Amino acid sequence: MLSSLYDLFIGPFAEFDFMRRALVGIIALSVSGAPIGVFLMLRRMSLTGDAMAHAILPGAAIGYLVAGFSLPAMTIGGLAAGFAVALAAGAVARLTVLKEDASLAAFYLISLALGVTIVSLRGSAVDLLHVLFGNVLALDDDVLILLSSVATLSLLTLAALYRPLVMECVDPGFLRSVSRSGGVVHLTFLALVVLNLVAGFHALGTLLAVGLMMLPAAAARFWTADITRLILLATGFGMLSGYGGLVLSYSAGANLPAGPAIILAAGALYLGSLLIGSQGGLARRLLPRPHLQR
Repeated sequence: MLSSLYDLFIGPFAEFDFMRRALVGIIALSVSGAPIGVFLMLRRMSLTGDAMAHAILPGAAIGYLVAGFSLPAMTIGGLAAGFAVALAAGAVARLTVLKEDASLAAFYLISLALGVTIVSLRGSAVDLLHVLFGNVLALDDDVLILLSSVATLSLLTLAALYRPLVMECVDPGFLRSVSRSGGVVHLTFLALVVLNLVAGFHALGTLLAVGLMMLPAAAARFWTADITRLILLATGFGMLSGYGGLVLSYSAGANLPAGPAIILAAGALYLGSLLIGSQGGLARRLLPRPHLQR
């Protein structure tokens, strides 16, 4: 019995280097992406993350077209495309009658179609799947260094901006009345979103990178309303999702890709929290509560 449990839960990471690398990469993504997801959720910008994930695709595709699966080329291209879409959507929202969410939706649809077209011009269906869904089991040293660097930079930046970010979530009007830093904080936060999505792209692809950012944050909200605990719990959920998804993928063999398995594990945590979470879970809402007695 103990041998079977070891073979299932520990053996893959003890025996195979690619499994250990995948786990380290997911831990780095969880440490940086989950806190970003918490602030996106609290600022009612959850779908912004999804739009920005698609926005980086044309830049990464151009990098692939120029240099193949080159880490620097695809990273620089993804960052450039993400920042360009964020600035363009903001400009459209300020100069026209279109709101920012609608302009982001328009740009992300254009970006998705353009990116798929660019990859298809040179690559095969396998290359397209790699760009869209990533390959978390093929992380090399350069990608792990990139993921750890992004995690370090994100944590340091969030620590520096923590108070204005929290204030903007709670009362943005008050922040604007006492400080002029609101615009700078907002742009810096969007830069962190793009940076983490580009990092996640190398492991999970453009379509799944946002999943590890938003699902753990949404699941954590059903357990606590405190922002600090939300961040810690979301990070833990992200790590648990990564570990569970890798174990599930390994036990299923080649029938279940690791990237989708990780997001499915995060989705299972979200659904479980939705059902039994102590802060607004369905079970607590549906079950009768005891009446107060004198």
